[in-house]
Amino acid sequence: MASRRSSMTLYSRDNCVHSHRVRLVMEEKGVANYEIAWLRDGEESEDLLDLNPYNSVPTLVERELVVYDPRIIVEYIDERYPHPPLMPVDPVLRAQYRLAIYRMECDLYPLFEDLESTPAVARKARNRMTELLTTLAADFSPRQYIGEEFSLLDCTLAPILWRLEHHEVTLPSKQGERLAKYAARLFARPAFERSLSPVEAEMRPAMAAN
Repeated sequence: MASRRSSMTLYSRDNCVHSHRVRLVMEEKGVANYEIAWLRDGEESEDLLDLNPYNSVPTLVERELVVYDPRIIVEYIDERYPHPPLMPVDPVLRAQYRLAIYRMECDLYPLFEDLESTPAVARKARNRMTELLTTLAADFSPRQYIGEEFSLLDCTLAPILWRLEHHEVTLPSKQGERLAKYAARLFARPAFERSLSPVEAEMRPAMAAN
């Protein structure tokens, strides 16, 4: 357990898609000397409950500041460490990115809880995930990332794509190939490898070892 006296501490679960997203942003921004307070599945923390009324992860603590919504955390980190920027400067494009991130948070992220549920619930969630990602992949362009530059949008999608094989989510061949090429570029980034917990690395051990 990390000390609360650290200048920056991230409370995180080792298999939480929201926590993974925040760790990825922290690594992409090159945040140094932060500590991770790891919580196992089902484990409660009195420290965290004192800090966050929702007792949820991820929660970021920096001196007297406590931030406990993943989107607020990643936007705070992006502004707190402005280089490299992970959101466009143009306000219209910025709003479009935020809407795309919001849709992923609303449509895709909640499905992971169902994927860990009963076989019937998991099957339904798997079908819905396939449907949504197939639609997303159809819009992919030849660009390296979703936008012109790597962004918080890519950071939001990367933890989802990493878990697909583990949860046996497969796409039609054409859309699956497009998404797989994009995912490979994300996974090849050094920050992505550093963002993985040991549990997440075991989801795709061959790729994590490369």
